[in-house]
Formats: sequence, C-alpha cells, structure tokens
Amino acid sequence: MGRPADIYLRFLQLTEALRGLPALPALDPLEEKILEFVARMRQKNERLSVRDMMAQSALGSPATLHARITSMREKGWLLLNDTEDARRKQVELTPAALRHFDKLAEAFTKAAKGS
Repeated sequence: MGRPADIYLRFLQLTEALRGLPALPALDPLEEKILEFVARMRQKNERLSVRDMMAQSALGSPATLHARITSMREKGWLLLNDTEDARRKQVELTPAALRHFDKLAEAFTKAAKGS
C-alpha cells in the first residue's frame, strides 16, 4: 500500500472517471455541498425538511438554496416527499444518488487496495 497521499490521489482519479459516466447530470460546487449535507443527515437517520435546510446558512441564502434544491430535483439527485404536515416537504436522496455514493465507496476501496 502506498502513502496516504497516493491513495487519495488514486481515489481522485477514480472519482473523475465516475464523473464521465452518464448516470446523473453534474452538480455545481454548492449542489455537491448540499448533496453531502443531505447524505450525512440520512446517515444519521435524521429527517430533513426543506425548512431545516433553509436554516443552514452555511449552504447559502434561502433563495439560493431553494433554486439549488429545485435544480437538484430536476437533475435527479433529490426527492421531496410529503410529510404529515402538508406544508413541510422531506428532502431525500434519489435511488440514483444512493448508487452514486455506492460507486464512490467502491472507488475509495479500490484506491485503498492500490488496484
């Protein structure tokens, strides 16, 4: 196994190859940050509403967030599902977004093995 930096650089090469696959449209840097935030909340089994996201000032202004969530829904990365309160929508990853994270995990494992 190589140095940690070598593993990371192999991982970056593998993830760059994933970006070339036609699974889902590319995200801009803010959308990637939003995707990672939604994924972390999912991993913690925490429900995440649009309103919860609007409270995250680190992700941008409410108007910016709303535009990005809309864009990410159109690109197939996010779903908005109804909750018991019709005014609140729950933000979730699409099956395609979950497959994207599976592919990233596979790339990381492959990079760590050095193959």
